[in-house]
Amino acid sequence: MITFERVSKTYPGGSRALADVSFQIDRGSMVFLTGHSGAGKSTMLRLIMMLERASRGQVIVNDRNLSNSPDKLAPLVRRSTGMIFQDHKLLKDKTVADNVALPLMIAGLKYSDIRKRVRAALDKVGLLDKEIAWPLTLSGGEQQRVGIARAIVSRPPLLLADEPTGNLDPNLSRELFGLFEQISEQGATVLIASHDLDLIRQTRKRVLVLSNGRLADDIPEGESS
Repeated sequence: MITFERVSKTYPGGSRALADVSFQIDRGSMVFLTGHSGAGKSTMLRLIMMLERASRGQVIVNDRNLSNSPDKLAPLVRRSTGMIFQDHKLLKDKTVADNVALPLMIAGLKYSDIRKRVRAALDKVGLLDKEIAWPLTLSGGEQQRVGIARAIVSRPPLLLADEPTGNLDPNLSRELFGLFEQISEQGATVLIASHDLDLIRQTRKRVLVLSNGRLADDIPEGESS
């Protein structure tokens, strides 16, 4: 599903974000990406989303080589990838249902189909009773769940999360990681960038460890505790 082959990323001015990184993630896996602040986690996610281009090496996602794909392919790549952010990025002047519906509206689905999918996504994250609520009336954990519902409503084969539990307490973080695991078990590939090492160890999932832009460790599933 995701393959990095000797990938490096250097920004203008010489700042190096990634250096000679190689790994492969199988379809349907749930994998954590961790490392110190500035280790290269967000850059890696941006490469997978075609928000950045590798300076060297190959980034292959869903059998498509993004390193030599034209820029016009980027919207297609992003539509087939669900992205979850730490700060939710919800539209405050839209209801919960309208926030979740946004990707489907952009894709041009019929209203009846959008409504069915939105309700199914909200039900999956336990917020079906909040569909007409406003984001600012929700708790931080509920807002993050809305973000997850929006990311999965289009049923993408790949789900990326950038520090999704950064502002949540340990219990809520544990709940969200459990939700990600359910999504993975239903067939999606899930890659989560997180610095919450204690919680990551509890999941016993595979962990990619970045350090100064390099892959310092690749801990197999079942060995992270």
